[in-house]
Parts: sequence; structure tokens; C-alpha cells
Amino acid sequence: MSIALIILAAGKGTRMKSDLPKVLHEVAGAPMLVHAMKSAQDLEPEKTIVVAGHGAEAVGAAASAYDETAEVVLQTEQLGTAHAVAQAKEALRDFDGDAIVLYGDTPFISPATLQAMCDARAAHDVIVLGFDARDPGRYGRLVMQGKSLSKIVEFKDANDEERAITLCNSGVICAKASVLFDLVDAVGNDNASGEYYLTDIVEIAQAKGLSATSVTCDESETLGVNSRAQLAEADAIFQAKARLELMEAGVTMHAPDTVYLSHDTYIGPDTVIEPNVVFGPEVTVENGATIRAFSHLEGCHVSRGAVVGPYARLRPGTELAEFTRVGNFVEIKNAVIDEGAKVNHLSYIGDAHVGPRANIGAGTITCNYDGVMKHHTEIGADSFIGSNTLLVAPVSVGANAMTGSGTVVTKDVPDEALAIARTPQVNKAGLAVKLFDILKKKKFLKTKGAV
Repeated sequence: MSIALIILAAGKGTRMKSDLPKVLHEVAGAPMLVHAMKSAQDLEPEKTIVVAGHGAEAVGAAASAYDETAEVVLQTEQLGTAHAVAQAKEALRDFDGDAIVLYGDTPFISPATLQAMCDARAAHDVIVLGFDARDPGRYGRLVMQGKSLSKIVEFKDANDEERAITLCNSGVICAKASVLFDLVDAVGNDNASGEYYLTDIVEIAQAKGLSATSVTCDESETLGVNSRAQLAEADAIFQAKARLELMEAGVTMHAPDTVYLSHDTYIGPDTVIEPNVVFGPEVTVENGATIRAFSHLEGCHVSRGAVVGPYARLRPGTELAEFTRVGNFVEIKNAVIDEGAKVNHLSYIGDAHVGPRANIGAGTITCNYDGVMKHHTEIGADSFIGSNTLLVAPVSVGANAMTGSGTVVTKDVPDEALAIARTPQVNKAGLAVKLFDILKKKKFLKTKGAV
């Protein structure tokens, strides 16, 4: 059966105290909307419809960045969840499969849970995702009669008996798309809030002779984010789960609670992650690498056996080959460091290619930006770049070449050549003592107020 996703993402999220639409606030480096979209990718949805309202242009851009086939429809007035789902009707007019309603501020529904809902459709017309709440609070309640779901009642409309139920409504629903929209069309707003509740479709389905049931999941999957505190809670839940999965897959973390992972971080087995490491989006680390303490990585690839840090920063476009070394207070951006090369201390390597086994001395800088354009630096295999060398791009240093410490390289260095470019040193005999005497006298007079 073909699947369509309807993701409700129109809310402003006033409790977030932000100009950014609520669903675009990030968990582990990705908007919550993207997490919701990712959760259903194993189902290979044929269509994805995002119902946007507040900040619709930005919401649509985020959806398209993740899935360029996603369609955005507008809910210009927020009149309830059923009204929001109805906005997707035209986009799915010719769709003949099942539709799943998800929420852009509920990022943790698992692929297995969604598959269970799809499987339950073989025996029922409407599937509602529920969870047993430790503290049901003001959640809507699922009223079951055996395996049949008779209705969903909102807390504010529930009687005491219904409020005692602990099986709660997540809001996630699966039904044949045409059936879903027929049911939504029949929803009214005769309730305490005057809104069109999607939950009303269960009673309407029963009245039409259709069957409904619930599938349950762990309460943690249904966490909705409505405030900054809940956003932090969601991020903590993601981090704890992601760290555990990596350790179970063979990654060593000395202090896992201090390691921050992104939604798409990949780390291979036998890699060692020291404390206080941050992985931004789009980082891949192969087997057996070591990421030392206080390093920050984003948009980069680290190959087998490489060592990064401590206190290193790898920026987007960085490619570290096998058994490379990137040491303390080194920043690398948009550069390829070939096998066995070393950049061990206090250096910036940007827009560059460093050849195999090259050694980059402390304080080396590739001067890649002229104020308008970025320029490339090429450093050959087995070359030795002396400490405090400035490589003024575009420039190349050949294989087996060398630069003297303190050299400013403005012209290409041929293979096997030594480049030295320094201002000549001049020694003035006795001048240091005289200069110190002058400076000390000035300091003394200044402290006395005479200067």
C-alpha cells in the first residue's frame, strides 16, 4: 500500500518566545520538522504534505532542503487539527493509498511504531497511536472496548471516569486517505474550544460502520515540544539514545554525557571519543579513529586511524585520510589532508590539499582569502613546512620541498626546493640596554604623575 505523510506544522509556538516557527527549532542539529519527516522514511512515502501556517516560507524551505519532493500547503487560520488535515485534501485528491498524520513538533516517533500502525490497517479502518502515560495530566484519553477504539475524548471534555484512563492520545493517525478526508469533512466544532478536533473522526468512523483501534508506543516517542525547556528535554533524550547506540555498536566514549552528537553523526567501531567533543551535522568518522577532548567537528570526514585534537576544529569540506594527525588548536576548512600527513600545532589550513606524509609546522597559515575570493594552496607529498610559515594563496609547494621557519611564501616552490623568505636580521650592539633604561625611566615618571 502506498503511503502519504501529512505533517502538521502550522503553529507559531508562542511559548517558545521566538520569531522562528516552532517546528524549525533544532534537536541535535536538525529542525524538529526534519526529525518528523525522517521517522517515516523507512515506509518510502509516495507523497509528503507539510501543512504550514506561521512562517510558511521558512517551513517550506526546510522541508524542501530535506526532501525536494515535499509539498507545502497553507493553513491560513488555525482552527484545529482536523481543519489542518483538511488543507491537504486537494494535494492528495488522486492519491489511493494510506495517509499518516504526523506533527512537526513531535520528533521521536520511531519507524517501527509507524510500521506497526501500517500493519494494523489490514484489520481496521482507522489507527490511532496511543501511549500509557505515567502522568496522564491533560492529554486526550483513548476509550477502548476490547481491541476496538470507541472514541477519543479531550481532557477538558472528559468526565471523571474518562479522566481516570491512562491510555492517552498522541494525535498520530493512520487511515486510507480518502476515508480520512471523508471523516474530516464530517467533523464539527461543538466543543469547549470551538475547534475542529481530528480526534472526533473515531466516533464518526464508528457511526459510519468503520472500525478503529489503537497501537501503543513508549511515552518518550510522543514527546511534543512547546517550550524551550521541552526543547532541551528533547535534545537530552536524543543524545542519551544516540550515545548508547554508538557504544553498543563498538564506539568508546570516556565521558559520554559530555559528547554532543548530531542527528546524522556516523562513527565507526573501535573509534575512541574523549570528553567534551561536539559533532555538528554531516560528520562521518571511520573505524579506529581517535577524537581527543574539546574538539569540534562539522561537515567533515575522518578516515580510519586518524587522530584529531585535543582542541581541534574541523570545518565543512575537511577530508582526513587514513592515519593523519590533526593536533591541538588546529583549524581545518575545505581541505584534504592525505594519508599520514600531520598538522599538529596551532595552524590554520583552509582551501588546501596537503599531500601524503607532509608535515605542517606549528603556526602555519594558508592565507586563502583576499577579501573577495578564496584561493587554493597545494602542498606536495613528503614536504616539510617550517613553523610560522605563511602560504599566500594561490600557491603550491612541491613534493619533498621545505620552507624555512618564518617564511612568507608568495611564489610556487618547486619539488625538493627550500624556500626562505625573511626580512634580514640586524643586530644593534648595546641598544637593548639603552632602550630598557629609557623605557624604565618613562614608566617611573608616569607612575609619579610627571608624564
